Amino acid sequence: MPAPTSLPAPGAAPGAAADAGAPLTGTYRPDGPLDVRLTLQLVRRGGGDPALRVLPDGTVWHALRTAAGPATLHLRPAAGGGVAATAWGPGAERALAGVPALLGAHDDPRTFDPAGHLGLAAAHRRLRGLRMPRTGDVLGALVPAVLEQRVVSVDAHDAWRWLLLRHGSTPPGPAPAGMRVPPDALGWRQVPVWDWRRAGVDDQRSSTVLRAAAVARRLQEGAALAPAELRRRLLTVPGIGVWTVAETTRRVLGDADAVSVGDLHLPRLVGAGVAGRRVEQHEVLDVLAPWAPHRGRVVRLLELTDRERAPRHRPRPPRAVRPA
Repeated sequence: MPAPTSLPAPGAAPGAAADAGAPLTGTYRPDGPLDVRLTLQLVRRGGGDPALRVLPDGTVWHALRTAAGPATLHLRPAAGGGVAATAWGPGAERALAGVPALLGAHDDPRTFDPAGHLGLAAAHRRLRGLRMPRTGDVLGALVPAVLEQRVVSVDAHDAWRWLLLRHGSTPPGPAPAGMRVPPDALGWRQVPVWDWRRAGVDDQRSSTVLRAAAVARRLQEGAALAPAELRRRLLTVPGIGVWTVAETTRRVLGDADAVSVGDLHLPRLVGAGVAGRRVEQHEVLDVLAPWAPHRGRVVRLLELTDRERAPRHRPRPPRAVRPA
C-alpha cells in the first residue's frame, strides 16, 4: 500500500523537540476509506479506558508507552483529508511514526471478498472504513487480554481502568484529565498483591501477568519476527493459551486472520452471522475457512454488527468463563 505522507520514519530516535516538551506533528493520508473511531475500538478497553479516549467531536487521545518512553498522541481530521497527528513526550517520534500502522496502513481490506454471502457483504460495505490496527506493543495488548480470561468484558475493563488509574503514569503534554500511560514491565511487577485483589483480579490471572512481565523483552522481540514466532513465545508463558494469543496478536500484529478460538460468544456469532445454523466451538474454524486469511476480519464484522443490534440498555451479563 502507498506510504503515508509527512510522518517520520519508523524507529527514529527521539529528538530534542520531544525531550523539551514541544509537540511533534505529522499527517497521515490513507489510500482508501478509514474510520478512525471504528478502527481504534479494537485497541480501546471499554468506554472508560484511561489509555485511549475518543471525544464527541471524533478526535482521539492515546496515552502509550514506546521503546523510547511514554508519549501522548492526539489524532484529528486533517484539512484536505487524512488524519493530523500530534505527539508529546520522550516517545513522541516513535508514537508519530507508528500512526500509519495504528490506523491500519498495513491492512488492505480490498483483498477481502465476501461475495456469495449477503450478510457479510452488507456489513463490509456499511463498515467500509474499518481497518485492522497494529499497535506493535506486546505487553500493552497482552495484559488486558489476560485480565479478560474467565470473566465478562465489563469486569475486565473495570479492572484495567482501576489498575491504570493507580499504577499508570500521567501522560506527557496536554492529555485530558484522568488519562494514564500503562505501566512498563517493571511497573506491572511492582503492583502489590492487595491491589490485584482490589481490582477484582484473581491470583491465577495476576500471576500470569507477572510471568509475562518477567520475560517482556523476549516477547516484545517476537513482534519483529515471524507471527508464528511471537505466538510460540507467548505460549511458553504458563497461563497463556490460544485464546489469549489470538486476542494479543490481532492487536499487536494487526492480524486479520486471528480467531479467538474458545471464546464463549464465538459459536453464536459465527452460527447466526455466517452459517445460519447452530455452530459448535470445534466447528468455528471450519466454517470460517473460506475467508482465510481474513477470518479475523469476518469475526470483527460480526462483533460490530452484533453490537449495533444489541439493545442500548441491557442487563449486566452473568460472569462468563473464558479460556486462556
